[in-house]
Amino acid sequence: MKVNARSNTAGEPHRAFYGNQFGLTVPLFAHYGVELWVPEIGGPIDPDNEAHELVMSVFGGMSKGERNRIKLRVRTAMAAQTLLEGRYLGGRPPYGYTLRDLGPHPNPAKAADGKRLRGLFPDAETAPIVRRIFEEFLAGYGIFAIAEGLTGNHVPCPSAHDRARNPHRSGVAWSKSAVGVILTNPRYTGRQVWNKQRTDEILLDVNDVALGHTGVMRWNPRDKWVVSKEITHPPLIDDAIFEQAQALLSRRGRGSGAQQRRRRTRNPYIFRGLIYCAACQRRMQGQYNHGDAYYRCRFPQEYALANKVEHPRNVYLREDALTDPLDAWLATAFSPERLQQTITAMTDAQLADQPSPLAAAAHATITACDMKLGQYRAALDAGADPTVVASWIAQTQAERARAEADLQTTQPPERRRMSQTEIANLVQALGDIITVLHDADPADKAEVYRRLGLRLTYHAATQTVHAEADLSAHRGVVVRVQGGT
Repeated sequence: MKVNARSNTAGEPHRAFYGNQFGLTVPLFAHYGVELWVPEIGGPIDPDNEAHELVMSVFGGMSKGERNRIKLRVRTAMAAQTLLEGRYLGGRPPYGYTLRDLGPHPNPAKAADGKRLRGLFPDAETAPIVRRIFEEFLAGYGIFAIAEGLTGNHVPCPSAHDRARNPHRSGVAWSKSAVGVILTNPRYTGRQVWNKQRTDEILLDVNDVALGHTGVMRWNPRDKWVVSKEITHPPLIDDAIFEQAQALLSRRGRGSGAQQRRRRTRNPYIFRGLIYCAACQRRMQGQYNHGDAYYRCRFPQEYALANKVEHPRNVYLREDALTDPLDAWLATAFSPERLQQTITAMTDAQLADQPSPLAAAAHATITACDMKLGQYRAALDAGADPTVVASWIAQTQAERARAEADLQTTQPPERRRMSQTEIANLVQALGDIITVLHDADPADKAEVYRRLGLRLTYHAATQTVHAEADLSAHRGVVVRVQGGT
């Protein structure tokens, strides 16, 4: 597709739009006065012409069908390469292995481009650890005990061994999940495995399907895995040991077979995923005791660090001890008389990081335009000539749009700072927070907390929670959750 300021030319419309993308995109072209030329139509598309819309819908369906056919061919080829050839198809090597070069790619075209095959080879440092895990598990040790023993012997966990690819993990100790993944990975028998996971496309919002889909990685049941028929790389354990481990895991209720399903909680948690333990910076888990909701951080059994880090064996926080102080803070911060002060503070806090000169100029232009637009609206209310004021508003909005475009190009999207008007609009979109929080349904309260971007950090030693509301900015407060605010 060729794009310029006045027109777009789609040389192959079935490659330009997928599914219903045309119907979602053409209103933007019409709004900005940009023409879309398609050779099959013989000129620009008329948004009001039903025949044109029908043609583009057909092209969208063709694109979707072609995408599905390509997806099927690729997956079929990958399954065959794994099953018959045992080819390594990419991804990070499992703990215990490294990658080695196996020569040029068998496809001549790819070999001419410098592509080479790679395969798994035992790592001198970590391969013995994998064998040790299987031996100890079959000897009767539990997963917790194995993790504690490895941590106590100062053996680096998988994320600590390969920090470059695991910056999002702490890497401080072995966890039970890391041991469990090793015990259920058939690659250690020397066979290649593919299709352990799949990507499902789910709606971003079931109430607004126009937002589209997002990809979510999910585990496939074991009968869907594709395992090579022959041994393709040096095994770390034999088939008999692996099958014994799977049988033992199954008896303990930890197997990875199709019969295993993640149990879904039936209890609601208002602060699900929002509370962190200050001692270890991990999310606290919800737990019901005697009908009351708690959040718990169980450190020693989970990560075997009882003697390495100053952390209580169990940290508990009762949900209703936090709800009232937090709601009181939110009600005060977002009350009508303090709303502007809160928005100003959130704007100032996010601008603590010094932007680049171009970004700073763009921010200044946006702020000036917002002030002008407010003055123009006041002039209209005072009885000024609507025609004259409308031209001023159009010029100012165009200038603001250019400044926003400059800001997008000078800052990455995740670092872009929001203007005071944008923050105010987001806060107003939340509705009357005080009304929502007062005697609200737990699901409603959880939605408000989620939209505010709350992050709650619990300090067990002082029994306080540090609360941050994040609307692309941060504003914090410390509240006491035991014995008052």
